[in-house]
Amino acid sequence: MPFDDHGFVVPGAFPATRIVPPQIERPPYVGLQTPPPYTGDNTYSDDEIRKIREAGRIASRALDAVGAAVAHGVTTAELDRIGHEFVVGSGAYPSTLGYRGYRASTCTSVNEVICHGIPDDTVLREGDIVNVDITAYLDGYHGDTNRTFRVGTVGEEVDLLIERTHEAMMRGIKAAKPGREVNVIGRVIETYAKRFGYGVVRDFTGHGVGSAFHSGLIIPHYDSAPRFNDVIVPGMVFTVEPMLTLGTHEWEMWDDNWTVVTKDKSITAQFEHTIVVRENGFELLTISD
Repeated sequence: MPFDDHGFVVPGAFPATRIVPPQIERPPYVGLQTPPPYTGDNTYSDDEIRKIREAGRIASRALDAVGAAVAHGVTTAELDRIGHEFVVGSGAYPSTLGYRGYRASTCTSVNEVICHGIPDDTVLREGDIVNVDITAYLDGYHGDTNRTFRVGTVGEEVDLLIERTHEAMMRGIKAAKPGREVNVIGRVIETYAKRFGYGVVRDFTGHGVGSAFHSGLIIPHYDSAPRFNDVIVPGMVFTVEPMLTLGTHEWEMWDDNWTVVTKDKSITAQFEHTIVVRENGFELLTISD
C-alpha cells in the first residue's frame, strides 16, 4: 500500500497505459513532446462554446461516475479506469492521456497531493480525500473539471476545507466580469481563504481552455496584481481551479515530474470548472445536465 509509516502518500505501481479506440479523434499534441502553439485570443463563438459545453458535460458526468465509486479499499487506478471508460464510451478522448507524456486518463490527488497525482495502486482509506481531475476532448474542443471527494467520513477541519474550497472557486467565478482584469479572480479567492488561515497555492493556476488544453492564459488564485492583467471580455473561456491547504502554499514535486505535494504535508483540496464569461455574468460549461 503506497503510504509511508507516517501515513503520507508515496509513489505506487502504475497500471498499463489505457487504450483509446482508434475511431476517437485525438488532440493534436498526442505523440508530441510539446503541444502545438495556441494563437487564438481565448474567446469563442456560440458554436464553439456549444462544443466546449458538450465536452465539459462528458467530463462532468465522468466525474459523477468516479465519485460514486470513491470508497475505502478502492485504488486510484480503479478510479482512473472508471473515468477513462466513461469518457471513451461517450466518444471523447481523455485529454490528459499523452499530454506532455502524462500516462493516465485522469489526475488523482490524495490528501497532501496538490495536483497531478498519477493514478496507481494507492488504496484509499477511510478519512482520506481525493481530488479527481478529468478533461474530455470532443470535436476539437476540451472541457476541464475536477472535484474533491471524501472517502467515507473525514475530520471536521478537512470537511470545512473542502466546502470552503468549493465556495472559493464559486466566488472567484462570480468575480469574472467583462472589463475586469483576470487577477481580480485571485484577489477574491485569496481574501476569502485568508479568513480561515488557509494556504493558497500560487504556482498552479487556472488557464485558458477550448481548442487548446492550455492556451497560455493564466488565471491566478491569489492576489497577483499588477501581474496577470489580461482584461476579461465576453466570450472568453477559461478554468477557475483554486487549491487551498491547511498549511503552507509551498510545494515539492516528486521525481515523476508530475506529482505536486504540499511542502509541509498538509491536506489540500481543489475544485475546478470551465466557464465562459457573458455580458452579464458567466456560464458553467462543466456541469452534468
